[in-house]
Amino acid sequence: MSVVGIDLGYQRSYVAIARSGGIETVINDVSERSTPSFVAFGLRNRTIGVSAKSQISSGSNCRNTAQGFKQLHGRPFSDPHVQRAKSGLAYELVQMPSGSTGLKVAYMGKDTVFSVEQVSGMLLSKLKETAESALGKPVADCVISVPGYFTDAERRSVMDAAQIAGLNCLRLMNETTAVALVYGFYKQDLPKAEEKPRTVVFVDLGHSGYQVSACAFNAGRLRILASAFDSELGGKAFDDVMVSHFCQEFGNRYKLDVRSNPRALARLTQECEKLKHQMSATSSDLPLNIECFMNDVDVSGKLNRSQFEEMCAALLARVDGPLRGVVEQAKLKMEDVYAVEIVGGASRIPAVRDRISKFFGKERVSATLNADEAVARGCAVQCAILSPAIRVRDFSIADVVPYPISLRWNSSVGETELEVFPKNHAAPFSRVITFYRREPFSVEAYYNQPKELPYPTATIGQFLIQNVSPPEASGEISKVKVKVRVTGHGVFSVTSASLDRVLKVSEGEEPFEAEQAMKDGEEMCTDQPEDNRTTLQCDNVGEDKPETSEDAEETPAEEDGVGVKPQETANQSPPQAKKPKVKTKTMELPVESTLHWQLDGQTLNLFVEDEAKMIMQDKLEKEKKDAKNNVEEYIYEMRHEVHGVLEKFVGAADRDALVQTLEAAETWLYEDGEDQPKTAYVDKLAELKKLGRPVRERHAEAEGRTKAFEDLRKQVQRYAVVVEAYRAKADPRHEHLDEVEVGRAEQLLKEAMAWLNSKMSQQSKQDLSLAPVVKVQEIQAFTRELHASCYPMLLKAKPKPKVEPLPKEEKMEESNGPVSDDQEGTEARPGSLEDLEDQTTEEQMDTQ
Repeated sequence: MSVVGIDLGYQRSYVAIARSGGIETVINDVSERSTPSFVAFGLRNRTIGVSAKSQISSGSNCRNTAQGFKQLHGRPFSDPHVQRAKSGLAYELVQMPSGSTGLKVAYMGKDTVFSVEQVSGMLLSKLKETAESALGKPVADCVISVPGYFTDAERRSVMDAAQIAGLNCLRLMNETTAVALVYGFYKQDLPKAEEKPRTVVFVDLGHSGYQVSACAFNAGRLRILASAFDSELGGKAFDDVMVSHFCQEFGNRYKLDVRSNPRALARLTQECEKLKHQMSATSSDLPLNIECFMNDVDVSGKLNRSQFEEMCAALLARVDGPLRGVVEQAKLKMEDVYAVEIVGGASRIPAVRDRISKFFGKERVSATLNADEAVARGCAVQCAILSPAIRVRDFSIADVVPYPISLRWNSSVGETELEVFPKNHAAPFSRVITFYRREPFSVEAYYNQPKELPYPTATIGQFLIQNVSPPEASGEISKVKVKVRVTGHGVFSVTSASLDRVLKVSEGEEPFEAEQAMKDGEEMCTDQPEDNRTTLQCDNVGEDKPETSEDAEETPAEEDGVGVKPQETANQSPPQAKKPKVKTKTMELPVESTLHWQLDGQTLNLFVEDEAKMIMQDKLEKEKKDAKNNVEEYIYEMRHEVHGVLEKFVGAADRDALVQTLEAAETWLYEDGEDQPKTAYVDKLAELKKLGRPVRERHAEAEGRTKAFEDLRKQVQRYAVVVEAYRAKADPRHEHLDEVEVGRAEQLLKEAMAWLNSKMSQQSKQDLSLAPVVKVQEIQAFTRELHASCYPMLLKAKPKPKVEPLPKEEKMEESNGPVSDDQEGTEARPGSLEDLEDQTTEEQMDTQ
């Protein structure tokens, strides 16, 4: 199981993985830790990441390069935010048949409209490839980050994009929650569970949004207290102010309409972003120079930090709003805040830091986390917690619902509304609502405070509860329990619906076990409720774990304003007459969901297939480009080498012919061979190598021949020394050698030396541009053969001396303790250390 965390950013995305050594941010195919969130479409394939971003700055494919599409998830084309964003994008936005937003680009030579989910799926496919390259195995399971202010539609849109990319998203995690997790997971000094929690405020000012969360930490536990945001405030907003300033300045000084040229606008945006980073480090005047900016005009300008803060005064004033909102919602006092941690690229702006520290009365804010990679690392930690493949210490996480959610349905008294999840309610969480119905019915989920949403669409979806049986002849109605839930992804769903029917049992019958279990889990109503009445039950589940209706506790109906008050439980009521026994029959009911802006299953499957086809097309195109590059590389290398290291190994006539062939191949490559199938490049490379291979082989033979001759000479000398020592009787180590074998080895050495001298003499007279007299492989084979013949004859081991067996009588004496000639009458004690020392001493004296 893979353990991968993905920070799907507006401008840049990060991938973190969990290994035995801990959490690390991986590098992509160009050795960078971040991957630009850009997707470019061309005539033959797509490019994603760094190569796609370069197509904007170069202007080669600006109108077909998608970027900034994160803000389009789950939004209809009519959304005011989408309409405002159109003017700042080089590509075209169009309305999809479903009313959602699509991206129109030229792909494979024709105009194509892609959904936002498809384009994000392409980026996720690239990030998946990066993770697979780092882990060395396929990747499926992951945790993906989203802004905390994303609504239900936006979150489902990201989940669809993950499915298109072939990823199993274990959880969508709020970005500030991920930051809080990576902060608290490694803290060893957190208060114990029974102690007062430590409150930390996390401020995330990224490129596209501003988020603030207040978190309470205990050992092994993280609880989000409150969250607030400004989805329009981020690094991009500060960049746009500088872009507007320089557009106006260049219009006045150089008479240039920058916004009419997408390439010029993109280059100016990139330079303004660099200038913003530089101003975070220095307050002096900084230049901005762009060559051939527009209409072959070079432009220049300058800006300093004071001017920048003055231009962005309105944006800086908005920093306090979410900070104040979090403090009020969580009912915090400034002295209760232990620390303020800031992350996000735009958090490096000094004026932003000053306002945050001033608001909380701190001398300075903390920046102990990596401002860019903290979100991805937190997602990887969450994935490790959810994964059975890696053992981590227990750490529970309780998030919150960002917007209040209500249900609406039709009843006998008209339209009824009920708030099921208030703002900042714990998540994940489930509630059980009991309806009394005679026929199928539907409920609508929506956000009841649309002004707080980043866009005006407040509807989440409609849920139809089917197969509600008709009333019985006795007139009893059906009791339907509907479980609603905010999942770990932060999305709302109706997880189940069940029908309970209470049946009377005669005195002789016993109730079913299921009936008794249901009695233990909830209270029964004595009075017959009127039709279309509802009671609310709350299942206090703070973790994403399996739930049953038996775990639910029914809330008094009067608190919800609907339904009737249930009867008191048996242990609380006074003694009364014995009632007839009852049994409960429970049936699961199908629920049909119609979610707002949700992709249907058929469309999603079609997008998955299209992504697989595009991945295959990209792979084929890459293989073709690699084959073409191999031809080009061989032409350049060979043409350079024939006038360099290979010059001695090819004749003048052959060199001229080879060079002409290479030049003809180069001309073909840039003209007729500009766009050919992969096989054409493979065949062309084979044709060129057929001409160049003999030259390179002669060069390789010349380089290896000297060493091969030297190895053979050393082998002959090695065995010649042994033969000479044997003949001279100078070394007792060779006395055991056989005379016949020595003579045969001596003859082999003479023949080898003669062969060696002959080949070296012939090769020295041979021109290097011709085939060698003898090849390295032949010399090495001769050397091995000589070694195999001479080694057994000249370097065989000396045989061990034979030990004559002792007579039987001597063996008996030895067992009783032998008596030496020098120690008659002294009986030796076998195994005695003293005897061994005495014997050794006497032997030394005899030697002296």
